Amino acid sequence: MGFFDKIKQGMKRTREIFSGRMDELVENYKELDDDFYEDLSDILIMADVGMKTTELAVGRLKEKCKSEKIGDPAKAREALKEILTDILQAEPMKLESPMVLLIIGVNGVGKTTSIGKLASRMKVMGRRVIICAADTFRAAAAEQLTVWAERADVPIIKQKEGADPAAVVFDGIQAAKGRHADVLLVDTAGRLHNKAHLMEELKKISRVVEREYPEATVKALLVIDATTGQNGLAQAQVFGEVANLDGIILTKLDGTAKGGIAIAIRSEMGLPVRYIGLGEQLDDMQPFDAKQFVDAIF
Repeated sequence: MGFFDKIKQGMKRTREIFSGRMDELVENYKELDDDFYEDLSDILIMADVGMKTTELAVGRLKEKCKSEKIGDPAKAREALKEILTDILQAEPMKLESPMVLLIIGVNGVGKTTSIGKLASRMKVMGRRVIICAADTFRAAAAEQLTVWAERADVPIIKQKEGADPAAVVFDGIQAAKGRHADVLLVDTAGRLHNKAHLMEELKKISRVVEREYPEATVKALLVIDATTGQNGLAQAQVFGEVANLDGIILTKLDGTAKGGIAIAIRSEMGLPVRYIGLGEQLDDMQPFDAKQFVDAIF
């Protein structure tokens, strides 16, 4: 299956609702009046684009249609595609070497599977990858990650449950140096019910990386479950307070009609979506492409 076909298939539920309603909107209106824009706003909000981002997108559409003298609803739909694509656009994240990727997220969002898929993807690209199991407080986290490491055929560094996460990261760094790894993928805890503890843990990990691996580029990606919709935006806001985030991994897009959350996170948080998860297979993690994403929704 081709790259776009996989995204298109994965976005099926979002597209069925969003695109179907857009088709009805275009058919039901002959001109762009207030009722048209109000119904359009409802469609965007129901796709979990969010109120603020919907107002932004519809406001830009009104200006564009006015300045370019667009009066046809079908042409307005095409203009909306351009606007949403523009909102989602971001400079791609470069994979440098050596690099430490801190993967953050609450339990149940697909953090473990995302790390396994990322490891597999990077290995296929020819990168030397090591996984570091630094979420030591969640029961069986290291065991689950080990299964994915084996599937991806990459080494994993771990300690016993309850160990100091920073100590595991220290071991991971030594292994990355010794084996000349390109990328160290670090699984970190995401206990949002105790923000102060989480912040201290992430700071401690960052200090260890800075001290032991100063030559490495460090990035932090937040994993969000697309099926949670606006709750995902709330998670991004809270994690943004405790970590310097470089982007989002959006998982379970194939199981939701709320794919518009990607647009809300980009617009309201300024955080680009870096990867999207579209299934359970190793190759189901795809780098995010704004144009293909919007085309798949429409």
